[in-house]
Amino acid sequence: MDRRSFIKKAGVVTAGAAASTTLAAPAIAQGNRTLTMVTSVPDGFAIFDDAAQLAADYITAMSDGQLTINKMPAGSLVGAFEVFDAVSSGQADLYHSAEYYFLNQHPGFAFFTSVPFGMTGQEITSWYHHRGGKELHHNLAGLFNLKPFLCGNTAMQPGGWFNTEISSADDLQGLRFRMPGQGGQVLGRLGASVQNIPGGEIYQALASGQIDGAEWIGPFADERLGFQEVTNTYYTAGFHEPGSALALSFNLEVWESLTPAQQQIVEVACEAVHANNLSMSLAENGAALARLQAAGVQAREFPDDVWDAFGSAAAEVREENMADPLYAEIADSYFASLAESSSWFELGDGEYMRQRNRVNAG
Repeated sequence: MDRRSFIKKAGVVTAGAAASTTLAAPAIAQGNRTLTMVTSVPDGFAIFDDAAQLAADYITAMSDGQLTINKMPAGSLVGAFEVFDAVSSGQADLYHSAEYYFLNQHPGFAFFTSVPFGMTGQEITSWYHHRGGKELHHNLAGLFNLKPFLCGNTAMQPGGWFNTEISSADDLQGLRFRMPGQGGQVLGRLGASVQNIPGGEIYQALASGQIDGAEWIGPFADERLGFQEVTNTYYTAGFHEPGSALALSFNLEVWESLTPAQQQIVEVACEAVHANNLSMSLAENGAALARLQAAGVQAREFPDDVWDAFGSAAAEVREENMADPLYAEIADSYFASLAESSSWFELGDGEYMRQRNRVNAG
């Protein structure tokens, strides 16, 4: 569905939702309120669902029960990739998901999860809160009757699980691989057959041979799903998602019906979840990778010529939507902030880590 027709359709539904909200207002004013949150993963999915559950818990606790979040996992009310439309139209009150699942609504949503050769988890947080990213997110999502906030971060995502070694870019030709977002578009340009499969369906697709490989989140989350039972070839550094943000997004009418104090609670809760989830990812992945390797998983790295192919295709994908003014505005802001932060990271953190690792190893 193109953006104009979607907005037109959503506007009709929203008008009905707004009328419903008006009728329900006296009940809301009387006290506590339960909001339905739909998510894009099943209950218990490490890192991803951890962020959704923590957001629900924080909002309920910080509001002293005025706002209770009823979390509905993927498939219980709507499908994993249907949460955007459900909340935009008023079928549900808010969603927790990854914004790059919604590139068909607008390609600019990619920047609020991750783009190839883009920001780390720390860098996207800096852009979002200190270099205009949040305002751009609100402007974009507002076109679809939504009010979003970053709410979780998976940190660096690996290149993924493969049923064969990737020794050159030619090995990507015809490869059936699960990867969403702009990363999937990059693989498609390199000849792969890209599948955008919901997280809850990846294991079965990999085990059945429906796909030849898949990326998910990282060692901790991947181990939980059992990919090591299917293949032992694991590329631990990926080009596609160096710091993937998750998002909590409200139906705009629902958001505007909250009191200023409740709105502030939601914003603070999302920031707390983002920090907690990023640190959780970093804390758990090293130990999980060690367990996977002990069980026979081979940690591999793509050769330089494969990285070069990824880079060339990524540049093409990044530029193909620049004719859209809002996409261009978001991209320009994103990469200006990236250039600013990465120059300092390289001089400061990068050199420190190199020297630290050298000294400690000695």
